[in-house]
This record gives sequence, C-alpha cells and structure tokens, in this order.
Amino acid sequence: QVQLVESGGGLVQSGGSLRLSCAGSGFIASINEMGWYRQGAEKQRELVASVTRGGSVEYADSVKGRFIISGDHRKKSVVLQMNALKPEDTAVYYCNLVGVNRRRTRNFWGQGTQVTVSS
Repeated sequence: QVQLVESGGGLVQSGGSLRLSCAGSGFIASINEMGWYRQGAEKQRELVASVTRGGSVEYADSVKGRFIISGDHRKKSVVLQMNALKPEDTAVYYCNLVGVNRRRTRNFWGQGTQVTVSS
C-alpha cells in the first residue's frame, strides 16, 4: 500500500510563490503517473499538473506558464512549483499516484494541503 504525504502549502499574497512537495512510501510495482489535483470550495476536484513515467507533462490551462511539475518516480516523489499565484488558485491540493500492483491499476491520494492566496 502506498502512502503519500504532501507538504509546502500555506498562505501567500497574490503574485507570490509556493512549492508543494509529495513524498511516497510503500511498495508499488510500477508507477504510471504522478501529479497534483486541487479542489476549491464548492468545486469539483480538478487536475493541476501531472507527469508520466516517460516524462510527459500535462497542465491545466489555468496554470500553464505559472506552475512547473517535476517528479522522480523511482523515489515516488513529485514537486509542484507554483509562481504568480492568484486568488483563484486557492484550494486544497492533493498529490496523486497511479501505478500497478498485482497487475491491477491502483490510484493513491495524499491527505491534501491547503493553499490560500490572498488578494
């Protein structure tokens, strides 16, 4: 069973930066993808950014040019550098890992870390 622990959230002023880190532990046979999702108040959880085992990255349109994702699948870790933050980036951010164990695709989530951007 994989456990994911996020860190780095907090309160920042509009235009500021934050760096979110996610560290995973436990056994997983192979990792397909790691990424970050977020859920704002009264909103559905949405993809922020992800990186595949092959190094392909995907970003939500709303964060392109501002956020950078980097991952080390061997270490089960992923980092999200968030720049030029806006109040609409306020949300709980969740680390996500998609991998394979016992020939089954498994989806793991962290407990979430709050990011609040003040105007």
